[in-house]
Parts: sequence; C-alpha cells; structure tokens
Amino acid sequence: MEKPSPDGRPEPRRVDLDGRQVRVLAHPLRMRLLGSLRIDGPATATALAEKLGTNTGATSYHLRQLAEVGLVAEDPDRGTGRQRWWQAAHDMSHFEPTDFDEDPDTRAAVQWIQADQVRLMGELAERWMAVEHHQSPAWRDAAGMSDLVLPLDPARLRALSDDLWAVLMRYRDDDPATDAPDVKPVHVFLAGFPRLDERW
Repeated sequence: MEKPSPDGRPEPRRVDLDGRQVRVLAHPLRMRLLGSLRIDGPATATALAEKLGTNTGATSYHLRQLAEVGLVAEDPDRGTGRQRWWQAAHDMSHFEPTDFDEDPDTRAAVQWIQADQVRLMGELAERWMAVEHHQSPAWRDAAGMSDLVLPLDPARLRALSDDLWAVLMRYRDDDPATDAPDVKPVHVFLAGFPRLDERW
C-alpha cells in the first residue's frame, strides 16, 4: 500500500534496484520503454512501438524482460482479451554504484545506464535549443542550464544532493493541474561530479 505524504498525496513508488534489475535495464529500448510508462502512463506495446519508432514484436519482448524483474507490470484494469496494457511498477529507481563493485557485469551495466543518462540530457538540451526561438519569452527565460564549482567533500556532496532532491520532491507534490495553461513536463537533471582536470 502506498504511504501518503503529509499533504495526503501518495508518496512516489520507489525501487532500490538489485543487480539483476540493473542488468536488464541496461538496454536502450528498455530504458525508453520504462521512461515512457513512468512519464506518460500505461500503454500497449503497439502504442509504445509507434511512439518510440520500433516494432511491436521487439517492444513486447523487452516489456516482458522488464516485467520478469518487476520493473513493469500488466495493468489489470485496462487489459482486454488480446490487448495487454503495461504500466511502470514504480515511479523512481535508485541504486548506489558501489553496491555492485564485486560484480563486473552489473558494474558495466551501471556505467552504461549512467552514460545513457548523460546522452539523454545532451539530446534533450539540443532538441530544446533547436526550437527555443519558437517558444514564448517566459519559457525561454525560465529554461536553461547553469553550473557552479563548489569545494565539497563526499559527505557534503551527498548532503547537497539530498537537499536538492527534497526541493524537487516539493515541486512535484505542489505541482499545478496538468491541464492548467502553459504547464509542460520539464526534465530536471541533478548531477554533481568532482573536477578531475585541474587542482584547486
């Protein structure tokens, strides 16, 4: 049963990924399928294939692979005789990379997932920049990226990440109605890496 937040809304369903789940997820189509189900809600393999530009057979296969490790599940309220609807089993995934230091295959899968997240961030930024001149001034001024170099040790970096995550969750819980004027889904990436090329 989902635990309610202080304002009565359900807490996001979160899964701490095990090694098998990480290895299954480290695939370009599976990452996109899970992301689509989490963001856009339940869908059939046919609809997902059309949306993601792949074929229904491959989509069905990879959905079954995700289901075998508990990352997606059939939506029993929508399925009919021949139409299987799929939904994400969780809202968020989490893992600590060091959990898999003794497992070379899973460690390689973690590295692939992280690299794919960086690739996705760059792709989304480039897509926005290609069309931003057609967007309203409000959106053009609000969107963007920034960076700052801070002197941190690992504990302070973890504390900073936790604080920023709490802010993101507050905005998630306080979001306006999704059909309100000028509301759009916004990708927010949280990242912090030590500089390796220069000494302080």
